[in-house]
Formats: sequence, C-alpha cells, structure tokens
Amino acid sequence: MAEDLRLNLGALRSAMQLTLHTHHASRIWNGRTPSEGRPGIIGLNGFVTLASRMHRGAEQDDPYSDWWILRIEEKLTDTKSRLQALREQVDQALAAVPAELSLGENLNVQPVKLPLFVSSQLGFLAVYLLADYDNLARRVILAHHTALIDRHTMERWLTEGAHYLRSTFTLAQQYKYSGAARDDFAANNAVARTARERFGDLPQDVLEGTRRSRYAPPIIRRSGLAASLSTLTTAAAEDSSDAPPAVDVPVDEDDERGSRNETADPPA
Repeated sequence: MAEDLRLNLGALRSAMQLTLHTHHASRIWNGRTPSEGRPGIIGLNGFVTLASRMHRGAEQDDPYSDWWILRIEEKLTDTKSRLQALREQVDQALAAVPAELSLGENLNVQPVKLPLFVSSQLGFLAVYLLADYDNLARRVILAHHTALIDRHTMERWLTEGAHYLRSTFTLAQQYKYSGAARDDFAANNAVARTARERFGDLPQDVLEGTRRSRYAPPIIRRSGLAASLSTLTTAAAEDSSDAPPAVDVPVDEDDERGSRNETADPPA
C-alpha cells in the first residue's frame, strides 16, 4: 500500500509572488511593446521564457543551449556585482544622515504583487536581481527626498541600475535553439554542419560537455527517432511561440523620466 502511494505522488508546486514598490522596477518587469517610433524592450517575464527555452534545449543535449546558459550565468553574476557597487554608493549617501534623525523604510502604500511562474534557475536569479533593484530604487528615492543627493544623481543611479538588468535580458534575446545534439557533432552529420554554419563554432570543452553551468539541467538521452521528433516539435514551438503577455502593472506616465509620484515616507 505504501509503495502504491509513492507511485501516485504528483509534482511538487509552490505558490510564489514578487512584491514591487517602485514604478522603475515594474517597468523592468513588463518591458515595453514596440510602437511607432519606439522599439520594444524585453522585460523580466520575457527573459524567464527564454531562460526556460535554454533549459529545455540543454536537456536535449544541445551544446549551444549549454553555451548560452554559461553566458547568461556570467552576465547575471556581472549584473549582480554592478548593482552591489551601486548599492554601496547609495549606502554611503544615506550614511550622511545625522545620528539624531531616524529614517524609516521607504515602502509603497499599495505595492504590486505579481504571481511567479519560473521553471529555471536562471529565471530565479533574474527575479532576485529585480528585487534587488526595487530595493535599490526605494533607497535612491529616499536619499533624494531627504536632500542627500540631487535629482541628477538620483536619475543617473536609477538609469544605471535599470540598464544593467535590461542589457542582461537583451543578451538572452539572441538565443536560438540549434536543433543539434552532441551526437550529431560526434558524427559530423548534416545537422551539426548546419548548426555550425548558423551559430558558429563552440569552445571544445562546451562541445564535449566537460564544461557546463552549475545550473545546467541533466541531459535526457533519447533514441534517434525520439530525438528527431523532439527536435522538430521544439523548433516548431520556438518559431510559433512568443513570450507570455506582460502582467499589467500600473505605471504613471508622468513618472517615465523621474520619480514625481514616488516620494519617500516621512522620517520616523
């Protein structure tokens, strides 16, 4: 009886949500749809979709997907370091508050709570960075509100932080599933040759699978026929599917270039 119960167990699920307090962070979540005279900007939700595609491609032993996971992991690590350096500048500015004055947390009275559906570790790393940026933005706005920095400095720091995140998401947009597996490269068949022509050569250790990201998934080995069918199905899905629609987050259009509606809480 106990064995039957184990066999009938389903998949584990956990309800998750992200709370954002600033318009700056909400715009990075949503991105921007293209319009006349304005190119589109990928948001966090679009990045999460691309990270999931990389994950599935790596599962199918596509060395190019493995290479992209390595590149995005490195970019996420670099972005984290840059945000931390920016955070240290903000902390230094806030340290100028007199000891007799106590500043409370700068929180939105009506934050937005976004449900999360993330299926890859790279996606979660990006979520953590957006949460860090939201926290950074709150502290930058507080520093400006309390006359510790001027408006130019506030806008420069907010823009820099947003740029670090968006450059990471934009890099991921270059990813394409190759449709080739390492067995194809070992055989040097037509699939491997086509992949090389389209995407270029790979580092040898990545091609051989001796260097993979710590977040790379286990490789799912399939028979030749199953692998071919899987490749066709995945390639068709990649061509026909877009990133999921953005979750609508209220954004004040007058806030596009600054923080007019994001004043800090009064000092405690």
